[in-house]
Amino acid sequence: DMYDQNLMAEYHIRYGGYGGIAYHHVADNYVALFSHFIPCGVWEAIYIIEGLLQNKSDIQPDTIHADTQGQSAPVFALAHLLGINLMPRIRNWHDLKTFKPSKDVKYKHIDSLFKDVVNWEIIETHWQDLLQVVLSIKTGKISSSMILRKLGNYSRKNRLYQAFRELGRVVRTVFLLQYISDLDLREQITATTNKVEAYNGFTKWLFFGGGGTIAENDPEEQEKIIKYNDLVANALIYHNVVDQTRILKELVNEGYPVNREDIARLSPYVTSHIKRFGDYIIDINVVPDPVDVEFSLDGS
Repeated sequence: DMYDQNLMAEYHIRYGGYGGIAYHHVADNYVALFSHFIPCGVWEAIYIIEGLLQNKSDIQPDTIHADTQGQSAPVFALAHLLGINLMPRIRNWHDLKTFKPSKDVKYKHIDSLFKDVVNWEIIETHWQDLLQVVLSIKTGKISSSMILRKLGNYSRKNRLYQAFRELGRVVRTVFLLQYISDLDLREQITATTNKVEAYNGFTKWLFFGGGGTIAENDPEEQEKIIKYNDLVANALIYHNVVDQTRILKELVNEGYPVNREDIARLSPYVTSHIKRFGDYIIDINVVPDPVDVEFSLDGS
């Protein structure tokens, strides 16, 4: 939330209020790697790839999950050319077209799934152009968000858009076939995207000052507020993991069985034991006790 008299503030239909969008990239270890602060009217899919390209941390993921906005064909194409495995959570996947390699190809059991045929000619014709765009992004000459923003509007005259879209249809078709046939994959994608939703609630709980409203009008200060909130959230995540590890070790030492299935249900986004208000005494000279994580998960 932010004041409506602001250049960044827009009304968002889904959230029913004025504000901006804090777009987070959250790793599978629950930590936020990168965040953008973007206006509500922006096509969110354009920032799916940009966060990974600008990520300078030691963690360099090659797979990214997203919500339904990530199902765009140009996004699939650009991610594929950049070596990123895009695996979005897709709502109403049966509304998307799947494409066969040619009209002559017939599939015994799944032929009815395919609605059209891939136009390989336009991909081959503009293949060098596609690679040139990718190299420009890799060298920092142009951002992926700018490219995807330009490709977001369909144009019959935009041959580069058509080539990206056609390549994206190929990549997305392969993904859709995996998605509908692999239950474990669907569960993995759902669990990962739910983790991000939980992170959003976690950071909102931490952002309690001033009713959770950004009171700055300077875009740089707005970005700082989002990143500072991420920093506090990541510090609290680390604190929760240390506490949970210590308690699990104590349970094992007391003879209680601790197995991997139980630990898998734990989350570092717990807040019930955290005091947001009150007096805090911080002694930077105190070194935390070492946590020995090498204990058996079966309680032995």
